[in-house]
Amino acid sequence: MLPDLYADPDRLAQVFGNLISNSLRHTPQGGEIVLFARGEEKNIVLGVQDSGSGIAPELLPYIFERFRRGDPSRQDGGSGLGLAIAKAIVELHGWSISAESEIGKGATVKIRFPL
Repeated sequence: MLPDLYADPDRLAQVFGNLISNSLRHTPQGGEIVLFARGEEKNIVLGVQDSGSGIAPELLPYIFERFRRGDPSRQDGGSGLGLAIAKAIVELHGWSISAESEIGKGATVKIRFPL
């Protein structure tokens, strides 16, 4: 069992709304989106993992910047602000956010909360 987490519930809902929205936008029909929570070393890790198109390795370090899109050629309606907003909220709580991905195999975004 994981310990209680103290957070602004509205802001945390906004973070996960942004993460899930991105996953839905980039995961094809029949794909999979998984929300998870687990303990890792001295952290609680909450995350969103998808089986979508993935993020190119050269773009991965920049996805949390404002107006940055994983694929600049796509016109999918996203503003490029969702991940930047998520990062700002997460960091205001004193936590961290990271992403890993492989093209064609999806992406995983993890939020780490120190215990």
